[in-house]
Amino acid sequence: MFASSSALGSIVSALFLFASIYIYYILIRQIGTRSWTTTAESTRRFALPEAIVALVLVSLFFWLIAASLSSEPHKLSTPGIIANEVFFIVVVGLMLTFLRLRGFDLDLLGGFSTINFPRAVTTGIILLVAAWPLLALADWITQLIFGSGSSKQEIVDLFDQSQTLEQRIVIIVIAVAVAPVAEEFLFRFFLYRVFKRYLGRALGLVLNAGLFAAVHTHLPSFAPLFVLGGCFTLAYEWSGSILVSMTMHSLFNSLQLTFLAFPQLSQQ
Repeated sequence: MFASSSALGSIVSALFLFASIYIYYILIRQIGTRSWTTTAESTRRFALPEAIVALVLVSLFFWLIAASLSSEPHKLSTPGIIANEVFFIVVVGLMLTFLRLRGFDLDLLGGFSTINFPRAVTTGIILLVAAWPLLALADWITQLIFGSGSSKQEIVDLFDQSQTLEQRIVIIVIAVAVAPVAEEFLFRFFLYRVFKRYLGRALGLVLNAGLFAAVHTHLPSFAPLFVLGGCFTLAYEWSGSILVSMTMHSLFNSLQLTFLAFPQLSQQ
């Protein structure tokens, strides 16, 4: 009986994985065959000033990565967590202000009016569910190479390490509401568009996903987070709305926190 259940589970998992691959293959096909451009792209394209700002941001990320890898792990503190997130919020605010002063329509760039919020949330949920087997596959490959793997983002690891209820509440708010918005604005809304403008869609996606994975400074998480970043980018590119990738990002973090709070769910 146990062997039959295990075999059935393996078959279902394999079918789920094939369905996941097929769904994202269809997304890539549809994106690749588009002969038209979005309203935002046809109205105005990013130019040298945006490329310079992107270079500054990428340099900042590499500096943070180097600093994190070269320093000793430090004890978590609620003010430190908040200060770190406030810093990135300020960076996002400056970036959006720069684009506004340059004459870009932020609503068009983000596709906030492309689809309504309920549809964006529904699409994000479906695409995240479809991406989950790909994350599991990347995590499994990581375990084979490193002996352990984790597709958790850094902020979710912080939740696991936190010692006080105050820290956990702060981390929940940041992981579910603040970080997904800030990171999607930085990586998909701005950096991906710059990369795509100068390097093309495919290379831009790979570079964007790689940078997204690298900034979390945890080598065993790189492959799953690379896949996750790629799925976020495909969702944004396909839907034309940053709300879809924000939904996926927020839901992914929420699920990770849920699995930490209720480990029996993760085992199931």
